Amino acid sequence: MKSLHTISFILLIIGGLNWGLVAFGINLVDKLGSSIAMIVYVLVGLSAIYEALTHKSRCKNCEAKAGMSM
Repeated sequence: MKSLHTISFILLIIGGLNWGLVAFGINLVDKLGSSIAMIVYVLVGLSAIYEALTHKSRCKNCEAKAGMSM
């Protein structure tokens, strides 16, 4: 599962950087070609869903906060 987390994290970084470049009119993923770009977009979306669903169980900061009493 660690490798799945690593792959999804890398894909989220790629997606985030691409969105940052889109703000300046540059879309690197679209330059890969329409079919490859679609695959990258789907993988980035699936990575976001995976990270959102598994974040709390993997995040050391969330675990530390859950153990603290208020």
